[in-house]
Amino acid sequence: MPSYDLIIRNGIVIGEQGEQSADLAIDDGYIVAVAPALVGSARSEIDASGLHLFPGGIDPHVHCNEPGRTEWEGFATATTALAAGGITCMVDMPLNAHPPTCDAQSFDAKLAAAQGQARIDFALWGGLVPGNRDQLEELAARGVAGFKAFMSTTGTEDFQPADDLTLYEGMRVAARLGRIVAVHAENRTITDGMAREALLAGRTGVRDYLASRPAIAEYEAIERAILFAEETKCALHIVHVSTGRGVTLVNEAQARGIDVTCETCPHYLLFTDEDVERIGALAKCAPPIRSASEVAALWVHIQSGVLPIVASDHSPAPPDMKQSSDFFAIWGGISGCQSTLPLLLTEGYAKRGIALTTIAKVLATGAARRFGFWPQKGTLAIGTDADIALVDAHFETELHATDLFYRHRQSPYTGMRLKGRIVQTLLRGHVVFRDGQIVGEPIGRYLSVERRA
Repeated sequence: MPSYDLIIRNGIVIGEQGEQSADLAIDDGYIVAVAPALVGSARSEIDASGLHLFPGGIDPHVHCNEPGRTEWEGFATATTALAAGGITCMVDMPLNAHPPTCDAQSFDAKLAAAQGQARIDFALWGGLVPGNRDQLEELAARGVAGFKAFMSTTGTEDFQPADDLTLYEGMRVAARLGRIVAVHAENRTITDGMAREALLAGRTGVRDYLASRPAIAEYEAIERAILFAEETKCALHIVHVSTGRGVTLVNEAQARGIDVTCETCPHYLLFTDEDVERIGALAKCAPPIRSASEVAALWVHIQSGVLPIVASDHSPAPPDMKQSSDFFAIWGGISGCQSTLPLLLTEGYAKRGIALTTIAKVLATGAARRFGFWPQKGTLAIGTDADIALVDAHFETELHATDLFYRHRQSPYTGMRLKGRIVQTLLRGHVVFRDGQIVGEPIGRYLSVERRA
């Protein structure tokens, strides 16, 4: 009779092909067997009766802000919140750490800050900014997932936007190094110019801010980035797409053979411009939250399978940075990485009837395939890391600030009734979160990403 480290019994396993009532065996951190009524013994067992077993989520868009801005958020608090949300792997953005991750020295400082604090596995983005083209190779040698560039003005002075020459030349280098380039796609001339006009006229309200970042700024920047990617043969990823047409532009480019993907975020799938007026500062982000028709269009793309990734864009800040009578002056970032899976279950599965297999794909599989973690992560299959979220998909409760593990317990999602309770989260077979409490010492590992073919 076989013997294992752990057997999870009586769960509903969410696999790529569908749902299966099965037991799951883990040995040495890996899934080694998946079968109904699995024969064997184990040092410990978990009864998952009535629970769904999801592959541990992968969030490729998180701002931990460390080193340098730990008072905003840090690896300890951010990864605790992610583990509580059923996320077992994340990729940290190069900003808003200080210094940002734009060369080998800043990379080493960020890695040192994360090691020993991260409760889930993690990779790091490098930055693509004016003047650091010659540092991209040393970042690639350290295994960055890729290079992040802004096509719009950023929120911090120490991470400058990439002008067209910087982006084009950076993509040429990235293609040679086998790295993906991720871009915040908004036309800076349009957004800065419209913001300047509004401020000069004394228009500083919520609607004034939303109007200063029209959808055309996103469309144009996406098309320009795709053109550069086509010319340089660089893999491209468009972060936080906020419009249905933005996704369509990416899909049309894919049909032409261009290596481009995109992601959206829970706030674009949930909130409308009217919600931003109601919620206020906690719902400010860029690109901005848009109309109900855009929400519907993004869900259609998820349902059809052409929008493969939902990432949180967790971008926290201290409470005083979310307080101003001038909406333009408020920090533009949403805290939400702990709630991604419950939000998808609430708005996708319960409200729209989207299959749990689709939820698993946009939560884990899509990011694993795109960012170099596949096939070790992103699915529940024999030989993969035992990264698992045990979820009561039908449980419903109201989200309170006291439930959050962020450094600053603020989020636009508090007060909402959400489906889905993360009962346990396992990282490589180790329980890291159980019944509302973090478990054990931090065991998150740095994941060096290999060169793309």
